[in-house]
Amino acid sequence: MSTERYPLRVLEPFMSKARDDILKRAQQDFEEFKKTKIFKFPTWLYGSPRGKLIKIEVEDCPRFGDTAYVEFDSARAAFISVDMQVDFCGPKGYVDVMGYDLGLTSAPIKPIRSVLETIRNNTDIKVVHTREGHAPDLSDAPYNKILRSKIIGDGVGIGEQPAGGMGKLLTQGEKNWDIIDDLYPYPGEYIIDKPTKGAFGNSQIDMILKNLGITHVFISGITTDVCVHTIMREANDRGYWCTLLKDCAGATDYGNHQAAIKQIKMQGGVFGWVSDSIRFNKAVREAFQEK
Repeated sequence: MSTERYPLRVLEPFMSKARDDILKRAQQDFEEFKKTKIFKFPTWLYGSPRGKLIKIEVEDCPRFGDTAYVEFDSARAAFISVDMQVDFCGPKGYVDVMGYDLGLTSAPIKPIRSVLETIRNNTDIKVVHTREGHAPDLSDAPYNKILRSKIIGDGVGIGEQPAGGMGKLLTQGEKNWDIIDDLYPYPGEYIIDKPTKGAFGNSQIDMILKNLGITHVFISGITTDVCVHTIMREANDRGYWCTLLKDCAGATDYGNHQAAIKQIKMQGGVFGWVSDSIRFNKAVREAFQEK
């Protein structure tokens, strides 16, 4: 291709100033990270903290075997519990009908509950729950998704009720579609309904997080390799600082769970960071016990 016919575009001079400012900030924070191993909360970007500054340990960052810390403002942080519904971790639900081990998808229940107890004990960290499901007329369900579900469910798929089941699978308003009792939202917490694996493209979650001033999100739920991973990728692409609490997530296949965690850790944290409920609870409790 001739460069004479297609000359390289010259950006407006004022645009380079914004780029240079960002690169200068990144260089400063890089130098700071080398000394402290802390991803500092960038007050230059978000302003002064509104809550408590908390540091949580994250693993295998920036390289496998390394330890680093992510600093966040409690008032600008949200804990997202993804799709902890009967359909995904309860008997006669969607995952059960497909024949998968409920022990794997129910494993995160206890760790998530411990995190919710920590957060609900007088902190200003926000809680967001998501539910995947479709309108009763299936108008928001892709045909190929319905077909695949029917095949793997041996004739019973989305929008149909299995023998002895609570209701129609992955259908809004059915008991099996709702969040399990052990993790049910408290008044004041947010519930996001979505017809997709992700949430940011088909729900109001981004608007809610933006309106709350959220900068850092801690992600949990099921399944690690599908809905959890999709939502984490979506959030990361929109500039949220994302941390997966790995014991607060589960998948229908343990190998997929492990692989999904490893993917996050690649490239120094390509989608964010990985920690767990023990480190999260310890960091938050210590911060809010301070006088």
